[in-house]
Amino acid sequence: MARMPMTNTPRTATADDASAISRILARAFDDDPMMCWFFPDDATRDAALDRYFATLFTRQYVRHCLCERTEAAAAFWVPPEAQAKAVPDAETVQQLQDILGDRAPLFRDAVEAAAAHTPREPHWYLAVVGADPAARGQGHGAALLRSGLAKADAAGMPVCLESSKPSNLPFYEHFGFTVREELRLPGEGPLLWSMRREPRR
Repeated sequence: MARMPMTNTPRTATADDASAISRILARAFDDDPMMCWFFPDDATRDAALDRYFATLFTRQYVRHCLCERTEAAAAFWVPPEAQAKAVPDAETVQQLQDILGDRAPLFRDAVEAAAAHTPREPHWYLAVVGADPAARGQGHGAALLRSGLAKADAAGMPVCLESSKPSNLPFYEHFGFTVREELRLPGEGPLLWSMRREPRR
C-alpha cells in the first residue's frame, strides 16, 4: 500500500511545534558536514541535534523570527528588523555549550567567522531550512523557500544564507541564489558557502 504524501503547504510554526520541528531538523541535518563536525559521534548525533534544534527554535527563532513548517520540513527566517534580537542570550549560549560539550569552542569560532562575513546592508537571512529525508522529492523544502522568498521580495530585500553541503548549492541556485564567498571554518572545519539572492519584483 502506497504511503500518502504529506502536505507541503507552509504554515507559521509556533512553540507547540518544537518537538516535531526538532525531530525533522535532526534527521535533515544528520549528514550535513558542519553538523557532523560539531557532533562527530554517529551514535549520539541524532539525540544531540534534536536538543540543539529544539533549543535554537524555542529560545531564539520562534520568539523573534519567522518560522514556518510543513508536515516534513521547517525553515527559520530572520528579517532585518529581527536580526539584533535573533542573537542568542547568555542562557541560550550556555544550553548550546552543554549540548556541544568539548566541541563548543569550535561552534563559537565558526559562528564568529561566519558573522564576520555577513553583509552589512539590510537583508533577510535564511538561518535554517531542512526536510526529513523520508519526504525528499515531495517539494517540502521548495515550498518553504518560495514562501519566505516571496515575503523578502515583497519587502524589496535581498536574502542571504550559508550552506556547508555542496550538493545543496544547485538547489539554492535554482531559486536565484549565487555563491558570494567560500569560507573555510577555523579549526580545520568544513567549507561554508555564503550565498545571496537579489530581490525580484
